[in-house]
Amino acid sequence: MPPGAIKTIRDLIYWQYAKIIAQSAGMGKIQYSFVMDRFKKLQSGEIGWDWLREYVKEREDPDHCAYCGDKGILTLEHLFPRSLHGPEDEKNVVWVCAHCNSSKGDRRLYEFWTLRQGLKAAKYEVPRLPEGKYLKMTHDLLDRAGSLDTDQDGLRSRFCPRCDLSTLCTSEGSNGKFSLLCIDGVASQILRG
Repeated sequence: MPPGAIKTIRDLIYWQYAKIIAQSAGMGKIQYSFVMDRFKKLQSGEIGWDWLREYVKEREDPDHCAYCGDKGILTLEHLFPRSLHGPEDEKNVVWVCAHCNSSKGDRRLYEFWTLRQGLKAAKYEVPRLPEGKYLKMTHDLLDRAGSLDTDQDGLRSRFCPRCDLSTLCTSEGSNGKFSLLCIDGVASQILRG
């Protein structure tokens, strides 16, 4: 569960991105004070993100799977599956090995990681490149839909009752609470219309 500072879906996305910043700075995703500092700077607009970072990172390691790191023949993988109405653009794809692509199937990024290793792994172990792209893409999607500032009460009343991830949320003890699965679930509902 995220800290008490997480009041909206926007905060949840910023919190997770602050962990990516901390990891990239060599601090690790669990360095709470550093993560909180970056989270507050993202909230205030003092620091921001741009798409360039992910594209530069992608070009640095073009022969390695974005999920497992193995070198080999890669295929394009949609972070948010096309079968669930994920966008068909460069913001929604990474290069992965055939094994990771078939393992993920038509699951969303945090859903896949949670099913694979549990919600804690989804919080701390998703590789930087796919997670950064995913957070930026879902942020833009939720921003256009006017859903970024949904609080926990709004989440429970508006999104949880129709969410297709409720069984997974229940098994992870996060039903009705902010978790990374909320990003997947809310984005799914918005894309379905």
